[in-house]
Amino acid sequence: MKNAALCITDAAIGYRNGKNIKTVAEGINASLHCGELVALIGRNGAGKSTLLRTLSAFQKPLSGRIELSGMDIAGLSPSEVAKRVAVVLTSTEPAPLTVGELVSLGRTPYTNFLGRMSVKDKELVREAMELMGVHCFGERNVADLSDGERQKCMIAKALAQETSVILLDEPTAFLDFGSKVNLFRMLKRLAVERQKAILVSTHDIEMAVMFAHKLWLMHDGALDAGSVDKLSDNGSLHRFISGDGVAYDKKNNRIEITEI
Repeated sequence: MKNAALCITDAAIGYRNGKNIKTVAEGINASLHCGELVALIGRNGAGKSTLLRTLSAFQKPLSGRIELSGMDIAGLSPSEVAKRVAVVLTSTEPAPLTVGELVSLGRTPYTNFLGRMSVKDKELVREAMELMGVHCFGERNVADLSDGERQKCMIAKALAQETSVILLDEPTAFLDFGSKVNLFRMLKRLAVERQKAILVSTHDIEMAVMFAHKLWLMHDGALDAGSVDKLSDNGSLHRFISGDGVAYDKKNNRIEITEI
């Protein structure tokens, strides 16, 4: 198999406070390749956000190794990480910027200290906006957009950043059902057609099962990684989903409500 864009080896994640250590999950081994859309799922408190912060170098792993294109993330500067990983966060308080200004921030790791963009930078911003279909309202304020439009702008910013890895934290949190479907469809298309390695943390299990090439399921302080079929066959999806009037239909890879 081709080299991984992101590789986690025997990692433990959590928090240090002086001599006190809180381990959230350990023994993590997983890889993310270009051309893949991977969904990170798990119950609240399982450690999804902690894992994303660790993979984006916002915090250090407690142990183990995380590599970006074969390079240990611990040895990379923030600027070097930003040229390899783009992070898309979900926020209810958009910045007071125009769409064009927001997407242009994706070029920050490459511009000089004055933030002046070259012709190439401007072209990449334009291409990203066109690809995400937000070029038609480049002068509009981000705060005036719908949640779905705002998410497209944030992904355009990540594309303008020109990284091989894109991490998204709950991008469908405030979207209606149709917008959720469209977003996951778009992310899968970007992964395949643009050869991006995309990891999306989500509580929308139906979308994850339907669209993701692989799942990373966090549970009981560990991570179970593999295809939907693998996690279905080994019972992980059933144990995670089933209960309280909800059941996982292994045959059809579908979630059913058994009690109303």
